[in-house]
Amino acid sequence: MIVGVPRETYPDERRVALVPAVLASLAKAGLEALVEAGAGTAAGYPDAAYVEKGARIASSRAGGFSAAGGILQVRGYGANLEAGRGDLRLLRQQQVLIGQFDPLYALEAAKEIASTGATTFALELLPRIARAQSMDVLSSMATVSGYKAVLMAATLLPKMFPMLMTAAGTVAPARVFVVGAGVAGLQAIATARRLGAVVEAFDVRPTVKEQIESLGAKFVELPLEVADAQDAAGYARAQEEGVYARQREVMARLVAQSDVVITTALIPGQQAPLLITGKMVASMAPGSVIVDLAADRGGNCELTRPHKTVVEHEVTLLGPVNLAATVPHHASQMYARNVSAFLQHLVKDREIHVDTSDEIIRETLLTWAGKVVHPGIREALGLAPAAPRDERTPEWKRSPSR
Repeated sequence: MIVGVPRETYPDERRVALVPAVLASLAKAGLEALVEAGAGTAAGYPDAAYVEKGARIASSRAGGFSAAGGILQVRGYGANLEAGRGDLRLLRQQQVLIGQFDPLYALEAAKEIASTGATTFALELLPRIARAQSMDVLSSMATVSGYKAVLMAATLLPKMFPMLMTAAGTVAPARVFVVGAGVAGLQAIATARRLGAVVEAFDVRPTVKEQIESLGAKFVELPLEVADAQDAAGYARAQEEGVYARQREVMARLVAQSDVVITTALIPGQQAPLLITGKMVASMAPGSVIVDLAADRGGNCELTRPHKTVVEHEVTLLGPVNLAATVPHHASQMYARNVSAFLQHLVKDREIHVDTSDEIIRETLLTWAGKVVHPGIREALGLAPAAPRDERTPEWKRSPSR
């Protein structure tokens, strides 16, 4: 069975879906990798490294799609709407696609993929259960983003992060406020603490207090009554605007006294909640920095501009998008391990099986047999529930080239 790894075409995307180190484990499962020439170069994985581990190199993109029964991508169509559209014509019936497809936001793209007859697994939809942790690409990439956000802030802040005792006197530590303590927020806390900053953090989910404090930060308890702060999967739930308004009021003092604010608050399938107003930005000391990791979903800060760094009220605001791609070597390594674990979960007796009785497979299955089949995405599209299908259906035995 052949899995194809095309070169990523999203602007400034430097990651690759598989790295040479995981090829041995895939070979044991009966999978052979066909890598488009140059696919891993930007991440520090040359073609020769893939060949050394048993992969073949495809000289053309079309050739790779044609020969492979499955396609592995970091950003498939949906998560790469403009440059990725050309791949639709390369897809065929029962070809298996595995990667990120942004299905909660790119709804129409899911329908376009379904029309090709390809079977699509969207890794963003992976359930947050214990046995799926090794496959969790969102957590892996959020780890990279949280780390890099702090480094960006430290570079732009006209202060040093740690407290220093010098002959010239004592240098006070920088104060960092992290909003949202998911994976990205926790990694931002850990990185800022390692650099020596005094860190405070807030999240509407009181259950994260212990995690925040274990990293050496102070958990900020705001006098807010929030019901159902998180869903069954552990994600923050959307709140009424009144809750966000009260949150902004009590956060204003914390923002004003912080040198760096890093925001990470996201609600799956919705625009990011507005937590920092322009007035709050104006209250910060000149030279302060805000890094808004929710920029691509509208931003947690009113003044955020996606893809841009702007200065407002003498405060530098960063709206980075796709931060994981700026650390491509290790981001690719983590992503590849997630994808490899997912692939091996799908493969039984050297065949891929779509076993819809398995929660991991059922929840990530986006398109199948010409239709969008994921219940949540169908509902968002206004489609009736899909008819149940037979379980344990072999979807792909061997690629046509074999």
